[in-house]
Formats: sequence, C-alpha cells, structure tokens
Amino acid sequence: MTPFGEKIRAMREARGLTQADMAAALQISAAYLSALEHGHRGRPSWALVQRIITYFNVIWDEAEDLEARARLSHPRVTVDTSGLNPKATYFVNRLAREIGQLPEATLDRLMAVLTDKR
Repeated sequence: MTPFGEKIRAMREARGLTQADMAAALQISAAYLSALEHGHRGRPSWALVQRIITYFNVIWDEAEDLEARARLSHPRVTVDTSGLNPKATYFVNRLAREIGQLPEATLDRLMAVLTDKR
C-alpha cells in the first residue's frame, strides 16, 4: 500500500463509501481505485488527485497532504547514486533488499533522520 492509497482508503471507509460508489463518482473503474488503494498502480495523475480532493470536499492542509502523498506514492522507485559517495550506493542497495523486513519503529527513525537532515 502507498501513502496515498492508505489515505484515500481511510477517507473512503470513514465516510462509509464503497469502492464502486467512489469509482463511479470519479469516473474511473473500481479495479483501478482498488489498485491505487493497494499500491499496485503508480502515482495518480494530478487531475485525478484534484477530483479526489473535490470529491471528499477537503481544503487547505488536508488537500496539500493528499497532493504530497500522491507525489510520494510511486511503488517502484529508481535511485541514481552515480557520482555519490560509495556509502550512498551501498545504503540504497541494502535498503532495497531489506526494506520489507524493517520494523515500523526503524522506518520511523529513518524518516526522522530524513526529516531532520542533521
């Protein structure tokens, strides 16, 4: 699941909506919506994100959060480490191999490091 998929699924479920109803309102297939929610599709288009924002009638911070989540929801990321320190290449390769086994607390610590950039 992607950050965007997680968020729209939670918003949909909190409102008691089915995927079929939401998909029909957005003029997309229920299968595509399901794939978005489960992270089996890439980032949604800007236009679709805007339709979802309108559909849920969210504004300001929540709309910005959805847009940011969409930008950060590509399920298959490529990282180019050419020209960087060899440690960067080593780290990215280790992360790619082991990310599925990292506990949530470790992911939180890594996110904190990226957020602080200290």
